[in-house]
Amino acid sequence: MGSIPYLAALSAIAALGVAFFYYKSVEKESPGDERMVFLMTEIQKGAKAFLQAEYKWVSVFGAAMAVLLAVVIAPLAAVTYLLGAVLSSAAGYAGMTVATMANARTTEAAKQGPGKALPVAFRGGAVMGFSVAGLALLGLMTTYIVFVTLLEVDQAFEIVTAYGLGASTIALFSRVGGGIFTKAADVGADLVGKVEAGIPEDDPRNPATIADNVGDNVGDVAGMGADLFESYAGSIIAPISLIAFAGAVGAEQAGDASALGFFVFPMFVAFIGMVASIIGSFLVKGGDSTDSKHLSKALHLGTNVAMALTAVGVVAGAYWIFGDTSDKPWGLAVSVVGGLLIGWALGKTAEYYTSDHYKPVKDIGQQTETGPATTVLKGISIGMQSVAASVALILAGVGIAYWGGQQAFSNESGGIFGIADLGGLYGIAVAAIGMLATTGIVVSVDAYGPIADNAGGIAEMAELDPSVREVTDALDSLGNTTAAIAKGFAVGSAALTALALFKSFEFAISTASGGDTVLNLDIGNVEVFIGLFIGAALPFLFASLTIDAVGRAAAKMIEEVRRQFREIPGLREGLPGVIPDSARCVAISTEASLKEMIAPGALAVVVPLVIGFISVDALGGLLAGSLVTGFALAIFMANAGGAWDNAKKYIEAGAHGGKGSEQHKAAVVGDTVGDPFKDTSGPSMNILIKVMTIVSLVFASAFV
Repeated sequence: MGSIPYLAALSAIAALGVAFFYYKSVEKESPGDERMVFLMTEIQKGAKAFLQAEYKWVSVFGAAMAVLLAVVIAPLAAVTYLLGAVLSSAAGYAGMTVATMANARTTEAAKQGPGKALPVAFRGGAVMGFSVAGLALLGLMTTYIVFVTLLEVDQAFEIVTAYGLGASTIALFSRVGGGIFTKAADVGADLVGKVEAGIPEDDPRNPATIADNVGDNVGDVAGMGADLFESYAGSIIAPISLIAFAGAVGAEQAGDASALGFFVFPMFVAFIGMVASIIGSFLVKGGDSTDSKHLSKALHLGTNVAMALTAVGVVAGAYWIFGDTSDKPWGLAVSVVGGLLIGWALGKTAEYYTSDHYKPVKDIGQQTETGPATTVLKGISIGMQSVAASVALILAGVGIAYWGGQQAFSNESGGIFGIADLGGLYGIAVAAIGMLATTGIVVSVDAYGPIADNAGGIAEMAELDPSVREVTDALDSLGNTTAAIAKGFAVGSAALTALALFKSFEFAISTASGGDTVLNLDIGNVEVFIGLFIGAALPFLFASLTIDAVGRAAAKMIEEVRRQFREIPGLREGLPGVIPDSARCVAISTEASLKEMIAPGALAVVVPLVIGFISVDALGGLLAGSLVTGFALAIFMANAGGAWDNAKKYIEAGAHGGKGSEQHKAAVVGDTVGDPFKDTSGPSMNILIKVMTIVSLVFASAFV
């Protein structure tokens, strides 16, 4: 068993090797003609400039947090915090770099049909997928091996947990900053271009088109990559920290050698999932049809194979690791595979509510017949409805995982470390890593979407044959659905991870106070009640700040696009030689998003610190309240936004009057409302609830 952390590290190195292989594979494809190369280069320059500026701003916040950790917790905690932050940034930057190479190459490949274009877009996404999974796992295993196994330092698990906090910090700012950038540009481009000027999406006359395409890369690639990096690392850290802090409470058994199995089992799941993802990635092939069902089948084949291989491997691993310490080691395999299947089911639920093959999106299309108001109302209704289905699935997942953990380590045997329900809680914690075990291929499929979207933008701006745009639109429509599926995995794992981290926080409070302080979650306690309401309100305040930020930035973008149409002669008419000032629009989005991301980002870190130093019971209430409302809001916003977007594409494909009709304009308004829902506020929620929990855990000893 002692070899498992090293095996996991080797699988992470193999993932980085696969990322490099796919990078070279994308690089050798033709980027097309001179105009396409020019557009690709402009998008690259804008994306790199934004990320460099964003990382400069975030580094100031990161440095302050590192100093606080060094002073309050331990100097080594600051080191691992910075390692998590740097690796998360590197993964996002690498993925964005290749995505901006793959866009024009996908457009060029689309000239030969979807069979050629889909694999190019997927391989571009796979660079992101395996960079995220590889760097996250390699950094975490290095931290564990060095500080826990080799050096056996004091406060080793606070130091390991600080790695997750570093990743969470970058994820929060990348998601919020990138989300504000991309949606400010998207909303500005759509409202002035499609609705006011009556020109197609991604039309070269629209000054905001380049900024919109840059936004796809900084928000939906780099931001999403940082999000899944943090989710993946956090899901592995959660069961490790749970056992570490529980072991300190059950002090008489804390040094038991059998504890090693609990530490290495999550790493084994990550190892198996990584190997399975690598195998699955090579099975994604394109077909000749632009029908999204055929494309979806081709794209999801790799994911499904990876999940099946992971399930088989986990069963074998449970018997290997726990065969001598448990009568029913299959219980933990049930927990992990249950998490894997619930993650898949959450994704399928998101697909049902956001794909134009199913009733919800078609119902939104029908509502466009009566204008934008009913279109918006129907989207809100569908988003809310999807919350109920997702909550039911999460509760089923929690129940299965808890039962599996209890079977493996039941109350009759005294539980783990003499703590009766710890087996069940450990089962829930490993279910989260089950959900994200195949992160490599899940992110690959997700990052494919923005590449396909960019490919369509380049086809339109380069004025290629309409058949090329037909292929890229089919790929892009599927990309909206794959993005919703990945968000389902991320937010589902966030709920389970936050629960495990919350329990770790409870144990850490008890340990740090020498048993004098026991977390009280009785809502009859005034402090808990106050904290519960603050926590319930925080996700709404966070959503409000991020939506407002998009609104303000989009208003500036709209004014700029209108100004250029008004003041540049021949621009709206598309006269030869007349080109828009795209750089100005990129600059507006960059400036606005960097300024606007600070308040919501700081909120997630500062509020739990302030409340924690006042009352740990109030902080417990806050974490509970934010977990419940944050999860519900994340699902609602992601699915409502995805449904509005695909309803617009459903109409653009010819339903309800097609492009340019009044119904299309109503659908564009719905999509505009949904943009910050699905790409800014919604995906930031799962990071918000984990950041607040992990901050509380890392600083638990300081609070008491």
